[in-house]
Amino acid sequence: MFTRTFKDSLDDVWTAVTDPQRSTHWFGFWTGDPADGFVMFTMNAEGEENAVPTRFDIKQCVPPRLLEVTSVDEFGSWNLIIELDESATGDTHVTLSHIITDPETVPSMGPGWEYYLDRLAAYLRHRNPDDVLWADYSPAMEQHYVAIQQSLPRTDAPGAQ
Repeated sequence: MFTRTFKDSLDDVWTAVTDPQRSTHWFGFWTGDPADGFVMFTMNAEGEENAVPTRFDIKQCVPPRLLEVTSVDEFGSWNLIIELDESATGDTHVTLSHIITDPETVPSMGPGWEYYLDRLAAYLRHRNPDDVLWADYSPAMEQHYVAIQQSLPRTDAPGAQ
């Protein structure tokens, strides 16, 4: 679970996350009709060789507060929940949850989401998201997430449920 607070309005942050013309600046874009229950999402911040459309099923969408999507690709299972809440001062709190089925992915997923949320912050601040450097996250943050991974209960350990 990752949290950020932005000075931007709830609607502005929501559209930065869900409008493909805005999300393309910091993360990726989608094509298709969400009314069909899925879209094809393409990450575009990791180089053209990784810009492969992947189907994301829309489990819940309650604008401008909640989006839940799922997908499975060669990198694993993606069950993502984005929740937005506006404070009394007009700030927008964002909680991004990635429900992980394979704890081995924590050391790579953690820095990845930190990176993308900082790219979102740069975009919302009218800065260039490309100035957010991946090298500042990986391998720099991996040990932090290895420690988190190692603290998780093991489901394959004797007596684990």
